[in-house]
Amino acid sequence: MAANRPFKSALIVVDMQEDFCPPNGSLAVPEGRTIAPIINTLLSKPGFTMRILTKDYHPKDHISFASNHPGPENQPFSSYVTMNNPAPGKESESKLQQLWPVHCVADTAGAEIIPEIDSSNVDLVVRKGMRPEVEMYSVFADAFGNCDPGAHTHSVSLDVAAALRAQGVTDVVVVGLAGDYCVKATAIDAARVGFKSWVVEEGTKCVVPANWEDIKRELKDSGVSVISMGDPLIEGLGK
Repeated sequence: MAANRPFKSALIVVDMQEDFCPPNGSLAVPEGRTIAPIINTLLSKPGFTMRILTKDYHPKDHISFASNHPGPENQPFSSYVTMNNPAPGKESESKLQQLWPVHCVADTAGAEIIPEIDSSNVDLVVRKGMRPEVEMYSVFADAFGNCDPGAHTHSVSLDVAAALRAQGVTDVVVVGLAGDYCVKATAIDAARVGFKSWVVEEGTKCVVPANWEDIKRELKDSGVSVISMGDPLIEGLGK
């Protein structure tokens, strides 16, 4: 951290939900539940100005659910569909979307935060991925970079960047699930929209654990710092 740089931090805990955790999650991240103590330690640190939990909160007809597409090219993890940008005037923009098992459907047990997470100090719970026709890994924007908070038909329940700026936040620390998808996207977007972005390595797990070293390089190339719980920044938040 540069000397004399303004510093006011927020913690974003990404998608610590039942469907992303063993033993029963429909899209369980290996060892995903085991990071809860690390996350609780971070949530308890008094140095954070804001503490935010995010939740994937999909409609039943979400585009990423393999079962919503005809076979045989509808296999979770390996199949892709074409997704179009829902923003007005940008409908011709498209990209491929990986298909997943049904997960984190709104108002289901699988969408709930696991009970191991101590949410007593949480300031905001933000739902994302609520628009059926577009994926949203990052809490800051959908897969095309759109952020359209407000109505229940929109992708995200709150403009997180605006909420952070309103509190004078300069730095965002990101943990949760999964390191190779929603944590990565949230951390990269935090840097993209102007925050200094940090990922705590012990506080995340990946859908494909072998990908982590590549993900760390991608994070660093995008301006995100990957640190440990012993980093001076984290230790300083306890004071």
